Amino acid sequence: MKRQLDFDLLRTFVAIAETRTLGRAASKIGRTQAAVSMQVKKLEAMLNQPLLNRTGRGVVLTLHGERLLGHARTILRHHDAAVADISGAGLVGTLRFGCPDDYAAAFLPDILRSFAGQHPQVFVEVVCAPTPRLLEQLRKHAIDLALISTTDADADGAGPVMRHEPLVWVGSRHDLAATHEPLQLALSDPDTLDHRAAVERLDAARRPYRVAYASGSMSGLLAVVRSGQAIAVLTQSAVPADLQILAPGDLLPSLPTVALTVKFDLLRPPPLVMQFAGHLEKILPTL
Repeated sequence: MKRQLDFDLLRTFVAIAETRTLGRAASKIGRTQAAVSMQVKKLEAMLNQPLLNRTGRGVVLTLHGERLLGHARTILRHHDAAVADISGAGLVGTLRFGCPDDYAAAFLPDILRSFAGQHPQVFVEVVCAPTPRLLEQLRKHAIDLALISTTDADADGAGPVMRHEPLVWVGSRHDLAATHEPLQLALSDPDTLDHRAAVERLDAARRPYRVAYASGSMSGLLAVVRSGQAIAVLTQSAVPADLQILAPGDLLPSLPTVALTVKFDLLRPPPLVMQFAGHLEKILPTL
């Protein structure tokens, strides 16, 4: 009997591979975790190979699972492109999306991959910059929409809050930079939320500090932190695995939480831009 891969099973498998847990995959595709687990078992039985290893921290793809993932993405991409092309119902065009560097590292791969799966004929141009620079680009109509950091009080002027992210102190795992006097800081541009929050909280705590490195370049900031010369402030989701979150206490004051929201360059954005914004609102809370 000829075996045929079911598109629904493949979509579930790709969701699991991207989220690394059955629970998050279930939320992403709108099913129960039990239903997702049954779909995995059905797919494994069909292929007569184990696809996932379950661990205490989620799931890990087996070698067969890694091989299937590449095929699954290709199959689904071609399937969706064919449906959009023949039916004429698919979105077509280019949109310009702004995203801060820290969110780009944490969220952008999943955002773009999942949107491309639904709308394969849409090309997304990405501009990475700190929030104040993105707001300037929006005012110039150089980008269509941007994911920005704001406070809850300021979020009213933009779209709905899609996610809250705590700001955290970040340092190297192999030094005691937080104990230096004065405290050496690596921060983004002076008008960004992380820079302002760090300075305001340290001033309030009367902790001596020096901004040793200030730049809009995330890679530059992280290089300074990895060298052990300074500590930085990042959103929690953006902390690289090789760095550590420094807990607030006697040496470091607590930091605020920021809100993630979307802002547009036009009062009435076109349907393509609104579709992408809707996608952000749906996927960001699950990442």
